[in-house]
Amino acid sequence: MTRKPLIAANWKMYKTPQQAAEYFRAFLPLLGDHSRDDVAIFPPAPALFVALEASFGKFGVGAQNMHWLDEGAYTGEISAPMLRGAGCTHVLIGHSERRRHFGESDEQVHLKLAQALKHSLVPVVCVGESDAEREHGHTEDVLVRQISAAIGKLSAHQCAPLVIAYEPIWAIGTGKVATPHIAAEAHHTIREEVSRILGRAFAENLRILYGGSVKPDNIDALMNEPEIDGALVGGASLDPNGFSRIVRYSAS
Repeated sequence: MTRKPLIAANWKMYKTPQQAAEYFRAFLPLLGDHSRDDVAIFPPAPALFVALEASFGKFGVGAQNMHWLDEGAYTGEISAPMLRGAGCTHVLIGHSERRRHFGESDEQVHLKLAQALKHSLVPVVCVGESDAEREHGHTEDVLVRQISAAIGKLSAHQCAPLVIAYEPIWAIGTGKVATPHIAAEAHHTIREEVSRILGRAFAENLRILYGGSVKPDNIDALMNEPEIDGALVGGASLDPNGFSRIVRYSAS
């Protein structure tokens, strides 16, 4: 089964609009006419318009978060219709930093996923276990719970654009990285649970990304694992040269 890889950059709370413009002036020539992989960039909200102006259809642009309602008295929130109206193509849902620092629940992840699908945004749903959960042998249980909560009430037809990112919490911003074998095992668990809920055909076509201290010096090994369909890159995506090297990984 051939799944076109997706290489995504999550800038988190970095880069002003001016810094984003400087980034794209450097990055676009490095990206060139690259078409082997899909590329998406998730800048902070104030820099979305800069990314959208720079994209020219060469890469997707997404928000790092959104609310699960179309509109309402929710100060500081952004809705899916707003993102679509601005021109966004993607949205991150359930990133571990949202879950950990802002108390985002499995139920909220489900609501946001349903809303993204309703408004034709490509949802990148993040799942992953903590260091303690891995140490106690609970990785599979955590992944199954998070996947089931996110997609359990949805159909395969609804979930067609879905992307899942496995990002072990113990590897986010720590410098630790799952070995390709560990990542592939987790991806297999995710694919099996998706298969149970949405069917084997859907699961075989589903793109599952790895996220967690992805860097230019480990991307090649990760992308040589058949279960890994791309990467969600954090800190290493902030440098246009480093991120372009990640996008242009070498794989057998």
